Amino acid sequence: MDILEVKKKWNEVKTELRDVIPAHAYYSWVDAIEPAGLEDNSLSLITVHQLAPQIVRQNYYKQIIAALKNHFGIDIDFSIQYDAALADRYVKEKKKESAKLKSIHADEDDEQKKVLDNLAKMQSFSNLNLKYKFENYVVGENNRFAHAVAMAVAKNPAKKYNPLFIYGASGLGKTHLMQAIGHYIIFNKPKLKVRYIKTEDYFNEVIKNIQCNDRISRMDKFRQKYRNIDVLLIDDIQFLESKKATMDEIFHTFDSLHNNNKQIVITSDRQPKDIPTLPERLRTRFEMGIMVDITPPDFETRVAILKNLGEQTGLNIPFEVYEYIANNFVSNVRELEGAFNKVSAYSDIEGVPLTLEFAKKVLNCEASKKELTIEDAAKTVAEFYGVTIDDFKSSSRNQKVSSSRHVAVYLAREMTEKSFESIAEFFNKKHTTMLYSYEKIKDEIKVNKELARTVSELKNKLKEL
Repeated sequence: MDILEVKKKWNEVKTELRDVIPAHAYYSWVDAIEPAGLEDNSLSLITVHQLAPQIVRQNYYKQIIAALKNHFGIDIDFSIQYDAALADRYVKEKKKESAKLKSIHADEDDEQKKVLDNLAKMQSFSNLNLKYKFENYVVGENNRFAHAVAMAVAKNPAKKYNPLFIYGASGLGKTHLMQAIGHYIIFNKPKLKVRYIKTEDYFNEVIKNIQCNDRISRMDKFRQKYRNIDVLLIDDIQFLESKKATMDEIFHTFDSLHNNNKQIVITSDRQPKDIPTLPERLRTRFEMGIMVDITPPDFETRVAILKNLGEQTGLNIPFEVYEYIANNFVSNVRELEGAFNKVSAYSDIEGVPLTLEFAKKVLNCEASKKELTIEDAAKTVAEFYGVTIDDFKSSSRNQKVSSSRHVAVYLAREMTEKSFESIAEFFNKKHTTMLYSYEKIKDEIKVNKELARTVSELKNKLKEL
């Protein structure tokens, strides 16, 4: 395909992108991009903005890939590079256009600058991290419902799901999803004020203001800071435990915002009912909207997350590397990212391709694995449920002992791959009884989210041994 045809197709792509990328972002970063050539299904693009390569790939990669396939008819990847010569011509042309059309476009230019300045100020005010957006949030079975609800809240804040309470273990993407809501609102509803805060930082602010000499004045300003907004994002609410003064402030802030039809989004590593010292008045308020959970990602989702990271960095990584990392880092998204960042950094520093052999050498997962025993599984489950291994081996029909024994048998089989005969010998039970326990838990975790979360947590404890 010659360059004229490539340029024609690229203009069609830009027309589509204009409808799917927010206007201020399109005209700031995408509009000035030009094609330089197409070779081996890879489109080379050049830009006049030095920051555009990073910003475009990080925020609009998926939209561009989809548009390229729509108009070129095949799967095409792309690269973007800053072109100084093009930038120089671009600036000169813009100056000429500006001189000719100054009277016509002066108001438009001023308005666009105001919009961009306002967005920058709002992002700073909101305390959000640029990388946490819906565009780079990988959706799987573990978080599909939470993502759908979060998107609904972002599109129509305070209309239906208020408050939104997102819970799940550490490192599963709760903060990413919460901040994605904030970013979507900033870019699509710029008149709304958004603020993100970690509960621990909120607590520190409360204490700092209480200790000041002009306490009353400082606390009034502090309250206005969090009550004179449209969307409040509170992260890690479990840190509120036993902090009475902070609980009181959260309670009144919650009521003030909710009564004024403002959106509240909260994250926690557990449900409100499982935060021991949380007052009833706060618990009922947190539960009055909608609660959604995020569980550990399955294998397919872990691979998708890693591929997304690879696409963002622009690295050419074999699929088997993604599979290796996904098979060995299963607990949460954070450790997946850590493993990926480690192998990609080593590859870059040493200047060698990121192959499966290289990933195995860097991560050395095989050497770090400890062979778990049936006793390890039984002891971990017993401590979690507040029983003993002797209870498991006894003939007790106590409900607590019986139900936790089922879980211990299931984990012994899953984590050690020992035979049912060996497990039966350890628990002093019949082989058929062990098989029944295993199948019972295997079926129940498919429909019982609370049990599934408990089993996942116990698996993580065993992996840490």
